[in-house]
Amino acid sequence: MSEQHGTSDQSGDQPGGTRLEPEQVFDLARQGADVLLDLVDAGLPVELADDAGNTLLMLAAYHGHASLTAGLAERGADVNRLNGNNQAPLAGAVFKNEADVIRVLVEHGADPDAGTPSARATAQMFGRELPEPGAR
Repeated sequence: MSEQHGTSDQSGDQPGGTRLEPEQVFDLARQGADVLLDLVDAGLPVELADDAGNTLLMLAAYHGHASLTAGLAERGADVNRLNGNNQAPLAGAVFKNEADVIRVLVEHGADPDAGTPSARATAQMFGRELPEPGAR
């Protein structure tokens, strides 16, 4: 899958026919907009990534949107996909101390040792514990 976002087949149409530019789609992920899930259901690639390699899931997770992160993971987004800086969504959520997002990512199989620094290393750096899969 291409990581470029400048092609017309990778931007989204909102319900009602409004055309979104690629950057607007990434902004929806940053804002936690649930309409993004409708766009994915309508054919927007769930692994769409910006020029820095940040996927929709990475952006939603980093900005603290647990529900959107879960919805993207349930639609097949890779919870372990690294961005262009070798950063994993879980490490970003740990860095931002987003407990609900951390829980969602762990529940969906996020690897605490993926990326640099890993989520495990980031948690240790800040004196935090990572939840075990299945823990509430």
